[in-house]
Amino acid sequence: MDFFTPIVDDPYAYGQIAAANALSDVYAMGGIPLTVMNIACFDPSSAPAEVWAAVLLGAYDKTIEAGAVVVGGHSVEDSQPKFGLSVTGLVDPSRVFGNDRAKPGDQIWLTKPLGTGIVTTAAKYDACTAEELAAAIESMATLNASAADAAHEVGACCATDITGFGLAGHLFNVARASGVAIEIEAGSLPLLPGLERMVAEGHTTGGGQRNREFVGEALSIREGVPAHVQAAIVDPQTSGGLVIFADRAPRIGVHIGFVHDGEPQITVR
Repeated sequence: MDFFTPIVDDPYAYGQIAAANALSDVYAMGGIPLTVMNIACFDPSSAPAEVWAAVLLGAYDKTIEAGAVVVGGHSVEDSQPKFGLSVTGLVDPSRVFGNDRAKPGDQIWLTKPLGTGIVTTAAKYDACTAEELAAAIESMATLNASAADAAHEVGACCATDITGFGLAGHLFNVARASGVAIEIEAGSLPLLPGLERMVAEGHTTGGGQRNREFVGEALSIREGVPAHVQAAIVDPQTSGGLVIFADRAPRIGVHIGFVHDGEPQITVR
């Protein structure tokens, strides 16, 4: 179950993103979603009914795209809009992805670009272009269904989705649970367009700073890694991609690193 306040102005896009984000938890385990229930906190008097209907329609369309069905939901009146889904899925126990199964020799692939927190923060101050925001919305609204399928095809048993803890935080959780060290290639990380300018203008997030503090000394970034890449590594993601650990390349994803023997840590080179 996951829900959050609006991160974009377009209500239909908000509904799509909220649905894709909630559905991702099932894909991150290697499963398929079956049913969803809406969680809606709206103030009926703060916007026309068509606005709230557009949010629900966006979520419905994304749910149908996922092959699941909307079976109901619950709404309350709230001065601060919030929306999301509770999702039920099915996974074969022999094919479930765990975040504690990374092993030395695995390589690492990331299936979506980083930077949604930075872009949506910049958008609040009209500091990103329409094209840059559209790229972020398209990424956030994309289901992780194909990414999960691609992970299954290469026999992956370890994967995680990248959400609020950012890339570094989620990789650190994998490293701790698996008892391994992770090496990331900074120059290989896929980034949303415009990120370098936005970071230079100060459009980073408090969540990113908290993520950096959470990982602490377990995150080592070599000197010379650009500031916007460093910010992207800890940037909290909404409906981020999957990180796939495998010994061969999946058909979806950008190769970003390696798993080694060693104390749990994240090294960015």
